[in-house]
Parts: sequence; structure tokens; C-alpha cells
Amino acid sequence: MSTEPLATDPIHLCMERWHQHLRGELEGGLDAVLHPDVTFLSPVVFTPQEGIEITKMYLAAAGGTIGGGNKSKEERDAEDAAGTSFRYSKEVVQGHHAVLEFETTMGGKYVNGVDIFTCDDDGMVTEMKVMIRPLQAMNMVHAQMQEMLASLNPDA
Repeated sequence: MSTEPLATDPIHLCMERWHQHLRGELEGGLDAVLHPDVTFLSPVVFTPQEGIEITKMYLAAAGGTIGGGNKSKEERDAEDAAGTSFRYSKEVVQGHHAVLEFETTMGGKYVNGVDIFTCDDDGMVTEMKVMIRPLQAMNMVHAQMQEMLASLNPDA
């Protein structure tokens, strides 16, 4: 019996669209990969964030803080040259789930974490959880995410 994942697993389509989005190549952006009722579990907020609009706000804040957002090739090349580029270093993808390990540098500090995805049968993200280490990095991300969220949602 083979343990190889099937290319038809919904998570493969989901991750293909996720990476297209990060490269700025996905028509419709996050709306084309996030389920309308997506749940986002942030490393900086205790309660789950429910729905696509709040999830998009958190992902925009994360992209502006940690990186990995919708950036041009020139921006990614400049980050690579500076040694601060967000990148996925490992991926485990099967069935309806994926775990993508990422690395970046913020303020001279190494940041390591994982994005954990769950998708539905249509390959739409129904849940996304982000975990970050080490503690110094988490504290820095927390402070910068608070600032970024405040600037994105000044009425909150």
C-alpha cells in the first residue's frame, strides 16, 4: 500500500493557490484561496478570528511585519540580497492539511515558525494557524503586529 499523497488531495490545489498569491500571481488574491468562513488563529491574539475580512486584515499585517506578503520580484530580490527575506523552508502536505515552516529575519533577529492550513474539498482554506519561535522573535512580532493592526484598523 502506497503512502504517497495523491496529487488530487484538495490541499495541493490550495497550496498552489497560496504560493501564487504570495508571488502576486493569483487572480482574486486571498479571496480566491480563503473560505468566507475561515478561522485564523494568530500567535499574537488569544481568540480565534472568524471570517475572511478579519483574516485578510491579519494576513496583511503579518505580511507587513514578518514578510511573505504579495511582493514584486524586485522586492523579493532586494530582501534576498539583504538577508531578510521570508521563505518557506519545509512543507508537509497531505489530504486536507499542510504545515509550512518559514524563516525570516526581523531587526537582526531570526524568526522561525509554521503556518498550519486546513482546507475543504474545494481547496479553500477553512483554518489557518500561525506559530512562531523563539521567544525574542515572538515578542518582536507581537509588538510590530499590534502597531500594524492599529494602522490597518484605526477604529478598533
